Amino acid sequence: MNESTNQLLKPVTLKTNECGNLEIGGCDLAELVEKYGTPLYVIDEATLRNVCDDYKKAFSKYKNVNMMFASKSLCTMATSVILSQEGFGFDVVSAGEIYTVYKSGVDMKKVLFNGNNKSFDELSLALELGVGRISVDNFFELDLLNEIAKSHSKTVDILLRITPGIECHTHEYIQTGHLDSKFGFDLTQIDEAVELILNSYTNLKLHGLHAHIGSQIFETKVYHDEIEILVKEIARLDEKFGLKLDEINIGGGLGVKYTESDCPPSTFEIADVIVNSLTESIKKYGIEPPALFIEPGRSIISTCGVTLYTIGSSKQVPKGKKYVAVDGGMADNPRPSMYQAKYSAEIANCKKDESLQTVTIAGRFCESGDILIKDIELPNPQEGDILCVYNTGAYNYSMASNYNRVQKSQMVIVNNSKSDIIVNRETLDDLISHDVVPDRLK
Repeated sequence: MNESTNQLLKPVTLKTNECGNLEIGGCDLAELVEKYGTPLYVIDEATLRNVCDDYKKAFSKYKNVNMMFASKSLCTMATSVILSQEGFGFDVVSAGEIYTVYKSGVDMKKVLFNGNNKSFDELSLALELGVGRISVDNFFELDLLNEIAKSHSKTVDILLRITPGIECHTHEYIQTGHLDSKFGFDLTQIDEAVELILNSYTNLKLHGLHAHIGSQIFETKVYHDEIEILVKEIARLDEKFGLKLDEINIGGGLGVKYTESDCPPSTFEIADVIVNSLTESIKKYGIEPPALFIEPGRSIISTCGVTLYTIGSSKQVPKGKKYVAVDGGMADNPRPSMYQAKYSAEIANCKKDESLQTVTIAGRFCESGDILIKDIELPNPQEGDILCVYNTGAYNYSMASNYNRVQKSQMVIVNNSKSDIIVNRETLDDLISHDVVPDRLK
């Protein structure tokens, strides 16, 4: 089975250069820090294009596949342009994500709007900008969307998001496919929804079913089970309503390698399971082969990204841990605090003949839980050293905050020894730009 980029811990272009510094995309990381400062998000364009190529090759055996990048993992205009160039569409979950991909110049027909509580304004924007599919999550949204579509004199192409009743062995906060979930129609509610679409909601056209079974998935059988449920439902709806649905969206969720102990399946392995399961289920239930939509996010962008920090203070607890603090933390990467997520890191600047120390990497924010990495071995970390944390492309910048009124970090993309800013570092004036002091307080 082919190894794929999602199984790598580090970007494909990472190496140690003649100066003894780490470099990515031909760019010395110490020089990037000197030029742009820290914390700094770095995206490796070669890794991003490699993983896109992996997905296209892996799923090439199925004739009608639509790759939809899950924008929630990282949504910037520059990365949207690259993904669009690679032939990907976009799964979006907010007006902000819709607007970002729209301003990036992508084909809006290849955009799907997903989410469990879409607002009137968001749905209206989706219609105005020509979003190709809307995945409807609940009865409230069916009614609201039909009214908006009617007011725009449009027929909206939709999928029904269902809860397939599958549990993945992952963190409970990122399980989205089990029965007790805020997402989607329960299997027992599908018929009522279909009847409303066929008989009452005449401005909605149903094309298929959508399900998502979780995130950071290392199992493969769950995809087989999900596909069989979706295909069986399509066959049942055809028999009961004469409804010829021709699309299934199986979501995303493929895991990545955050630490050496992680062993996610490859893109190729997952593709084999998905395509073989779909082929078997089509034959078993006697339906026409549907268009297949998949929504990878983390497995596309995570390995592409690293975050660079500058090491500052340190503290040795008597008979306890040694804490080494960096100039970022839970505001630029909340995942360790939220999910107890684990990361790997190295010192990026040259460290010759230094003995390894076991330290805990602490963030700079005023929370005792602001710990990025527990008990990592590093070569004698000192003030001014540069720490490179791997696999931070997904859910770091996209979940970042201004906690403690700290500016959000800059992001650059590197390729062929060149670096370009794709997200500017926030300024102090940016931080107060939306604050208002009422006249009566002056």
